[in-house]
Amino acid sequence: MAEDADDDEGPAVELGEGEPVEGAPLARVASRLTWPQKASAVRQKEGDATIRTPDGPRTVGSALDDVDETYFDTRQTFLSAIRSVIGTGPVATAEE
Repeated sequence: MAEDADDDEGPAVELGEGEPVEGAPLARVASRLTWPQKASAVRQKEGDATIRTPDGPRTVGSALDDVDETYFDTRQTFLSAIRSVIGTGPVATAEE
């Protein structure tokens, strides 16, 4: 169920200290598109968008270069294809 209606501030999330991570989460970029989409249309609309990956920031266009799909029928198909290229896992916040 939902939290207490009197709690206007919502749950407290403590943010870590340090440098911000460059790029946007892949899911945020995917949410700006409607589905289905051709890969070429995704490249045209969001190809320059920088996404966060475990190996550092990368553009959607460069990730699409490594994807064999030319058509994404659903948002999930797109996310799966891109994640198979960029991987999943923690995103580094700074190089040490």
